[in-house]
Amino acid sequence: MGALVSDTEPTHPFQVHNFRAYWASRLTMTLAQDAMLLVIQWQAYNLARDSGMNIAEGAGQLAIIGLLQFLPLFVLTPFSGLAADRFDRRKLALLTILAQFASAAALLGFTASGTVSLPVLFTVAIVLGIARCFSGPALSALSPNLVPKPILPTAIALSSISWQVGRLVGPAIGAVLYAFEPSLPYLMASALFAVSGTALALVGKVPQPAMRKDQRPIGAIIDGLQYVGRNKMVLGAITLDLFAVFLAGANALIPVFARDILHTDETGLAMLASATPAGAILAGLWFSFRPLSTNVGPKMLWAVAVFGLATVVFGFSTSLPLSLAMLFVIGAADMFSVYVRQSLIQLHTPDDKRGRVSSVSMMTISASNEGGDAFSGALAYVLGPVAAIVAGGVGALVTVAVWSRIFPVLRTTKTFDPPDDLLEGSKP
Repeated sequence: MGALVSDTEPTHPFQVHNFRAYWASRLTMTLAQDAMLLVIQWQAYNLARDSGMNIAEGAGQLAIIGLLQFLPLFVLTPFSGLAADRFDRRKLALLTILAQFASAAALLGFTASGTVSLPVLFTVAIVLGIARCFSGPALSALSPNLVPKPILPTAIALSSISWQVGRLVGPAIGAVLYAFEPSLPYLMASALFAVSGTALALVGKVPQPAMRKDQRPIGAIIDGLQYVGRNKMVLGAITLDLFAVFLAGANALIPVFARDILHTDETGLAMLASATPAGAILAGLWFSFRPLSTNVGPKMLWAVAVFGLATVVFGFSTSLPLSLAMLFVIGAADMFSVYVRQSLIQLHTPDDKRGRVSSVSMMTISASNEGGDAFSGALAYVLGPVAAIVAGGVGALVTVAVWSRIFPVLRTTKTFDPPDDLLEGSKP
């Protein structure tokens, strides 16, 4: 089944069977991923603290987990993008879900037997990093082929909602289940990965443009990188996220703030972990009903500025309600930026290059998320968690100011409409 389900073109992504199955798969996979990640971080931090490490050394273990997830992404992402353009994107994503299912099952066994340790958690972090490296470009490049272009921005908003709902509900359920029995979050994650794989298998065969047969793998990778370098819109949008989120990684230190600054328990941990995606979901729902259509570039820059300012306030806060409010604002502002950025990238990239361009985007997202986790943990080790978060928020504000100058196209882009030459090149 292709992107269309009838002779009339759909007006909403959920009218398309393939997109509904894709959305369900992404939702359940994200639920499992984020439930696992929070519990892995919580276990690692508590193992470190209970073994006699101080707060800074415990934060350092979180930095290691972030780094171990990021390094495979950094090394393998160019090849994962090539794989997404060369092979069946659906089958490639299914293989990554299988790897994540195996990781969840392994942690279930170690935790249930009481033998979980920092080396075990570090090893799983590497496997998850590899799996996400290949799943990200495959799924990102697959989604534009599921719906007609006029409703692609709405599909992107809905895809982001599935991701953010997973980030909201996954950590909350993971923390609650962990309070009852530490192995339960991994049992839930195993079941959710199984559901995710089943849903993705229900996506019918999706047309995918063939790559040039006269182009060698390294040449194809370089071609994708050169396209990103030439397209200032794509390059500016990708790197804006890279530096802003890399510097302002508040979520990475949530276990530290929960235990040693806000002095809360697993319930407070779940609330803190859920506040950011809650704000993102609200923003995503808004855009799914009221798609943005004017001044998209300037509004993206303002959203990143709000993101940085809220991060600064969160860093100074010693009040749980204020911290929750700021994390909520951080999530809403980030969702605003993600919605604009992903719409621009997908609509300004030819289909035969989407895998490679998506891999560059995923590498920067991972650099900003997992790499940012490592950076925030390391900075907290040196400066302390409060100074690290405040400095990161200020860095995000500086990034917005600099990027608005060196990428003026971000200030002047009014709509999502791609250039005419790209529209001509995408016609069958």
